[in-house]
Amino acid sequence: MARPYRSVLYIPAANVRAMEKAQGLAADAIIFDLEDAVAPDAKVDARDALAAALTNDYGRRARIVRINGLDTEWGADDARAAAQMAGVDAVLIPKVNSPADLDRVVALTGDLPLWAMMETAAGMLNAAAIAAHPRLQGMVMGTNDLAKEIGSRFRPDRLAMMAGLGLCLLAAKAHGRVIVDGVFNAFKDEDGLRVECDQGRDMGFDGKTLIHPAQLEVANAAFAPTEAEIALARRQIAAFDEAVAAGQGVAVVDGKIVENLHVETAKATLAKADAIAAMGNA
Repeated sequence: MARPYRSVLYIPAANVRAMEKAQGLAADAIIFDLEDAVAPDAKVDARDALAAALTNDYGRRARIVRINGLDTEWGADDARAAAQMAGVDAVLIPKVNSPADLDRVVALTGDLPLWAMMETAAGMLNAAAIAAHPRLQGMVMGTNDLAKEIGSRFRPDRLAMMAGLGLCLLAAKAHGRVIVDGVFNAFKDEDGLRVECDQGRDMGFDGKTLIHPAQLEVANAAFAPTEAEIALARRQIAAFDEAVAAGQGVAVVDGKIVENLHVETAKATLAKADAIAAMGNA
């Protein structure tokens, strides 16, 4: 059963209290951040604090460590340290421009799966090659950095982001990688978050990165199958099985044709619902 990634919460590794609190939050995954959320003079101490925090029980939540780039004075040591930390599920690499950026980290992290921050124009153009890297497990959209690089303005419909989001989404799906959408900055704007989550879910993203625990409930709901979707999936599977038993290749549910491809989607919906149920309170 695949692990769900509906909600992927950033937690600063310099904030010991936040890391403790995260053990009880309803997040599917946590990104323990050594990069943007940590001031330069606190990075070494944050690395040590994270190593201590990860000796605690985070339940079923995926534990992902975002390191500093290897072009910084902290990146290589971050990567080596992450490989030795307890319970780390993956290492997240910032500003991945090409597969070569992943290759450089592989030598430092042993067998740990890698995730790639997709937040540069070069990364968008090389998304397919990045997604094809044999060690890559997931991709994270870094829409704030991408907007800065391309000079776009914020729009609620994210028109300026569509090319990059689409390229990365197609690349991830082509190679069976997890892909989660970028953050929504206005963490007190629940309605705006819901709109952006629904957009990301409709596009096909597996979940959304979040900057505040207050955003968890909206993201978890948006990226989970609804009761109506679960019920429809069950009816589609049952109807198709009956049609096949009767020697037919298609069924009809609610006036719509149900073929094998629809049944595969229905089974995926039920599998996701089961995986979410298995998370419980994580």
